[in-house]
Amino acid sequence: MCIFDAGMIKCYFYITFIWLLLAVPSRLRNPEPAGEVSILFWNLENFFDWKAGNGGEEFSSYGTRHWTKRKFEVKCNAVAKALLWIADTEGGLPDMIGVAEVENRSVLQKLLEGTALRRAGYSTVHYDSPDPRGIDVALMYRRSELTLMESKPLHIPSLDTRDILLATFLTKRSDSLAVLVNHHPSKYGKDSEWKREAALRRLRSATDSLASEGYLNIVAMGDFNDTPDNPAFRIITGRDGGPGALSDLSSPLWKKGSGTIKYSGKWELIDLFFVSETLANEGLVSPMKVIRVPFLSARDNTHSGEKPFRTYTGPRYSGGVSDHCPIMIKIR
Repeated sequence: MCIFDAGMIKCYFYITFIWLLLAVPSRLRNPEPAGEVSILFWNLENFFDWKAGNGGEEFSSYGTRHWTKRKFEVKCNAVAKALLWIADTEGGLPDMIGVAEVENRSVLQKLLEGTALRRAGYSTVHYDSPDPRGIDVALMYRRSELTLMESKPLHIPSLDTRDILLATFLTKRSDSLAVLVNHHPSKYGKDSEWKREAALRRLRSATDSLASEGYLNIVAMGDFNDTPDNPAFRIITGRDGGPGALSDLSSPLWKKGSGTIKYSGKWELIDLFFVSETLANEGLVSPMKVIRVPFLSARDNTHSGEKPFRTYTGPRYSGGVSDHCPIMIKIR
């Protein structure tokens, strides 16, 4: 697979945008059935603006990454182009997009207002978290398909990390839907397991509360920084301690060797979906899918095959988007 320089990539994005904007409305493959809600999650890896702020001087025009307005705009256009490609292959733009590693609401507004997505009718839900790197989770949702009822950040006790984002919606069929976006602590450093377990306990506390309030449709998604075989996930899938047990949608993919990131030549699945047992047991949710956007893959020169096309390869600017692949489900 060819690796283009940044200028060629930007030109290619603009040309493809024009084609996609003309093509998507009229030639969607397998259009979504009426009333279906499509949900995507994507860790956008260091999605900072070019101004010194929460990301510090590293991600600024004069910082060590030389992160400029032009590079930021290239990344915005790449994200938008990928979402339009997903719309063409999945029957429509995602009704809801959970994201991780975004700096602030302004970054999302520039994405939605400064690219071809300005016609898509998305609104944002975002709260600043106490994470020391200045990265947060957020939601984008289509106002034509979903009505936001309430949202709030859920802090993880005793940890300065990404909050869990809770948002509740009404669908076009007047069904209630509760969504929780997660980005749990990483495995960097010694003795980090307890941090992810604390995040899972906070998530379970939230789903128990939602279930007690009568919410039947609950979706938890995000970068959990663990693969589905970790016993800690029993905190949210077990029945002990409350009514809000969730069903794991990711294990079938993990057993097949699918992944969302590539580490030391091996695909690992750490971006996951969990849903309420009502959704899972009544067949109201599709299988989870890892989406491989072809122009966001790069040749793996160290190992075999391909890997996600990142914005930076080490200190070198590459012009891609993320080291994660997006994941998707559809609720019927």
